[in-house]
Amino acid sequence: MPDGLYERDVLAWSQHQADLLRRFGRGERVNDVDWANVAEEIEDVGLSELHAVESYLVLIMVHLLKIQAWPEDRAVDHWQAEIGAFQGNAQRRFAPSMRQRIDLDALYADASRQVRMGDRRNKDTRPWPDANPFALDRLLQADPDDLLCDLRGAPSRETDAPSG
Repeated sequence: MPDGLYERDVLAWSQHQADLLRRFGRGERVNDVDWANVAEEIEDVGLSELHAVESYLVLIMVHLLKIQAWPEDRAVDHWQAEIGAFQGNAQRRFAPSMRQRIDLDALYADASRQVRMGDRRNKDTRPWPDANPFALDRLLQADPDDLLCDLRGAPSRETDAPSG
């Protein structure tokens, strides 16, 4: 295999490496495995999934902050529908090992900054807390109305329900 294929054509490189690894797995002796780049690419797959989940979490929070800031906006129903779609996408890609790697406080700060940047004309205090009010499991699964209660610091329907 010519040197530099990884840099020139990552698709051809990945197909060749996959073939070599399959052959190696069958017990064949192979010498051309690009172990350093294979290991890096495997690690990148996991990081890519983590970043995708983080991105969906930021989008969920951005839309919640928009609803909190502009509850009378015509786009509220659209934002709520998008929250549900983002939750579904995040749930499908979420893996338990991500829990310890996700920094919700940093993601919330990013979401807050994004919403502030989108409305630079309004210099008033934002109607949301400076500190992250969300728990990961609730962001992934709770109804948007309950998440808005979390944002407002009010009891949610979920926590108001009598236990039984």
